[in-house]
Amino acid sequence: MLQPTPASDLDRNVVETAYARWAPVYDKVCGPIFLSGRRSATSAAMQVGGRILEVGVGTGLSFGDYDGSTEIVGIDMCEPMVAKARERMASGLYPHVKDVMVMDAHELAFEDASFDCVVAQFVITLVANPERVLSECARVLRPGGEIILVNHLYSERGMLAVIERLAARPTRALGLRPEFPFGRLMAWAQNHGGVELVERRRVKPLGAYTLVRFRRIAAQAQAA
Repeated sequence: MLQPTPASDLDRNVVETAYARWAPVYDKVCGPIFLSGRRSATSAAMQVGGRILEVGVGTGLSFGDYDGSTEIVGIDMCEPMVAKARERMASGLYPHVKDVMVMDAHELAFEDASFDCVVAQFVITLVANPERVLSECARVLRPGGEIILVNHLYSERGMLAVIERLAARPTRALGLRPEFPFGRLMAWAQNHGGVELVERRRVKPLGAYTLVRFRRIAAQAQAA
């Protein structure tokens, strides 16, 4: 049986350059591909409600998936993507979107316990240090708040795992990390100690993406 190995970290400059190139065509090319995963994440976030941080907001494709019962703040490290999101925000169609800004998810410039929910769509497998980003997401969450991730996660066994390993190296030049395993997320959660897994499920219709939800544990519960 093929055992998954930890995915080596990505070069941040490679990712930034790749997504700057994607920005002009991102909506048309990636919008339809990521639609089911994106809506599964925003639907889960809407159930939490309140103040929501979107990490890797991109061009703001998800703005229309939320409504006035939420307050959305978006960040992305790619300036061309954020510029597109600001154009979308300036249309006036999304009053629930309060701000979008260029920011590194490894160093979130928000106070502790600032948000009810943090959403990262197709992001956590792309950042240079996923564990650090997840810890920052947990830090800015209020007790009981949720981190909601949606991504393609590494197939940990079988022929598909072999294919993904072989494809991993050339796709890194495109800013991708296809061999990222779910086990790495769970290892982070166990080491962090302040979160618990709420849900892990394949996203319909094809099951190519996985939705993962972690809940921030209240301090007293963590101590117990």
